[in-house]
Amino acid sequence: MPERIVAIHQPNFFPWLGYFNKIVRSDAFIFLDHVQFPKKGGNWSNRVKLIDGSGAGWVTAPVARNYHGFRSYREMRFREDSSWREKILRTIEVNYQRAPFFLDNFDFVAGLVLSGECGLAAYNENAVRKISARLGIGEEKFHRSSELPFEGQSNEMLVSLAKSVAADVYMCGGGAGEYQQSEVFEAAGVTLLEQGFRPTRYTQVHGEWVPGLSVIDALLNVGTLGVRRLLGVS
Repeated sequence: MPERIVAIHQPNFFPWLGYFNKIVRSDAFIFLDHVQFPKKGGNWSNRVKLIDGSGAGWVTAPVARNYHGFRSYREMRFREDSSWREKILRTIEVNYQRAPFFLDNFDFVAGLVLSGECGLAAYNENAVRKISARLGIGEEKFHRSSELPFEGQSNEMLVSLAKSVAADVYMCGGGAGEYQQSEVFEAAGVTLLEQGFRPTRYTQVHGEWVPGLSVIDALLNVGTLGVRRLLGVS
């Protein structure tokens, strides 16, 4: 019986190519939307790096933090007292208008950035799903943890989620020993697979190549087919 690989990740904000590499290489990808959102500080769910006038800089979607206690990713909302969508889109337009594939992909990107969805997880998931579809990645891969049966916390939860989508291999982002307890996975019959993604250099419109930027950077610089090649989409 062939192995079935699952990757599990919080719904990130216009994530980098490594995130999409996980999606490409997995048979099932679970948006981890039921876990607690960090109360303080920004994270990859509401900010990402793009080229700006001084090099690589953060673009941020402000989240509403005037709440008490626990909120999951799926319960978080954007702060709607600022025109952050328009500001981000303007940053993209100003800094990427000379990119080779700007005209091919800007309207598509604009539609995602300007989405009226106010829920953080839903907004991010919508963007990831639509970018994946544009890259030819099947919709059938995607699941939400909030809609799956699972038990336990931490490693036990990941194992349980893997089992819920009939996976026997769990793809982890960093070193397998970073925070995963291998013995928990082994006892459940789930193999740990280190992703080991190393971004491939590609031509960027501004100067020296900067790794780790949003997928938007790659779409505007090398186009849809170029991103497919970078990710190894067959």
